[in-house]
Amino acid sequence: MRNHSLPLIGITADISEAPQRRFTASNEPTIFLPRRYSRAVEMSGGIPLLLPFTASRALMRQYIGRLDGLVISGGAFDIHPSYYNEKPIKEIGAIKRDRTEFELEMTHLALKRDLPLLGICGGAQAINVVLGGTLYQDIAAQAPHANQHEQGAKKEIGGHIVNIARGTRLEQILRRRSLEVNTTHHQAVKEIGTGLVVNATAEDGLIEGIESLRHSFVLGVQWHPEVLAPRNVAQRRIFSFFIDSCRRAHRAR
Repeated sequence: MRNHSLPLIGITADISEAPQRRFTASNEPTIFLPRRYSRAVEMSGGIPLLLPFTASRALMRQYIGRLDGLVISGGAFDIHPSYYNEKPIKEIGAIKRDRTEFELEMTHLALKRDLPLLGICGGAQAINVVLGGTLYQDIAAQAPHANQHEQGAKKEIGGHIVNIARGTRLEQILRRRSLEVNTTHHQAVKEIGTGLVVNATAEDGLIEGIESLRHSFVLGVQWHPEVLAPRNVAQRRIFSFFIDSCRRAHRAR
């Protein structure tokens, strides 16, 4: 690729197990991605590319070799606790093993290559799990001191405040020590993985953001900045800084 071209940003897709008959005549599942993800990447200067998941490690390596950055998107499912050596509790939510295995392996490959990596909601949890961290399988069951973090479909409005840790990459990006965020999760980071630091916490103490000390750009946020970015400068800065890092990776190729 030419150095003046825009960086190519892969975004992991979701899958609907129920066939969408409006789009397909067969009973096959539908691969999809909410528009807000690609819009946030595009408005920040990147080329968004939806990544259908695959079980082929060779194809995953091809993905990583051609991308300038990777977004692990969120979704209405849980990472099975076996991936962090725990047994499931009864409050565990929906499981999508194919997507989970794809995203965990893609995260591993991106970290190995030091590819700029942004994890959103479940994507932040994936980064943590790959690096050896653990999750609260259900906040209400395992962290009863915590506030209500599952806001349902109301992603367009703020749900609570997060406090930004001083001296972190996230503070550098946001240029502030607190931020109102949306909240749609019933799981959260519990113990952080190797090489990670906590960069944001909710007022109840739950971890809301992580970043890596060992990579050029690895950031995970528990909220959905892609929803708020069109109307919020601070949320847009998350994508702007990410794309800037992807642009540097692109030029170094």
